[in-house]
Amino acid sequence: MAARRSKRAASGAAPIITFTTDFGTRDPFVGIMKGVILGAAPAARLVDLTHEVPPQNVVAGAYALASAAPWFPARTIHVAVVDPGVGTRRRALLIETADAWFVGPDNGVLSLAVPTRAVRRIFDVSRSRVRLRPTSRTFHGRDVFAPVAAALAAGEDPATLGTSIRTIERLRPPAARRRSGRVFGQVLWADRYGNLTTNVGRAELESAGFRGRRLSTTIGAHVVPFRASYGSVRPDRAVAVVNSSDLLEIAVNHGSAAERFGAGPGTRISVGVD
Repeated sequence: MAARRSKRAASGAAPIITFTTDFGTRDPFVGIMKGVILGAAPAARLVDLTHEVPPQNVVAGAYALASAAPWFPARTIHVAVVDPGVGTRRRALLIETADAWFVGPDNGVLSLAVPTRAVRRIFDVSRSRVRLRPTSRTFHGRDVFAPVAAALAAGEDPATLGTSIRTIERLRPPAARRRSGRVFGQVLWADRYGNLTTNVGRAELESAGFRGRRLSTTIGAHVVPFRASYGSVRPDRAVAVVNSSDLLEIAVNHGSAAERFGAGPGTRISVGVD
């Protein structure tokens, strides 16, 4: 993931609230959450990170949030709702870091954006005093997460919004591994271009001794050359690159790698020297 983080202070500026969900935009769910927030914090600036996380795919949502959050100004409020356990006993969380807040279900969707070392305080806001009542068992985005985010944006002390806790559920996504001179990994995300982001990072390639060497990526029965950019191959040709998040990505210049290879999250890949 990109390590750079914006240091620009947000003090005095209207608060920023971002949204990462699997709701899509066909239904009114996203708009309803925004309505709740604007009713309580009308000055808030609302930013859609994505609403196209694959349905119930907590891992994909976590990677999307983690890749975007570092680029926002300090004191941004990030709301993530990929919540297949809504209405169960899973907790609702408010996490405070040095320069941001994260609001969402305790199912791991926040965990990649908030490594343990970055956490300052954690609150269980499942029964927050600001939640809407009656509280639906199917739409905590509206009834719990949006009101908590709005209260933060309005300047309320996080400690008044929930109960202090010490731990959260953390994802343990499959790591890239090295064996027999190759690095093995899998696809995490397919974007709207059909580009396939994998869990193989620049660091894994360099630690395997691949830096400066000519590489290729294998996906299924296909061997894809490793190049510096999409345009390094002719149109309709496949290419592997290191993307803006420092992760290996498989693409087709002017095409879709997801369609070409019938691939998506979980598809296995490997990288080696040509």
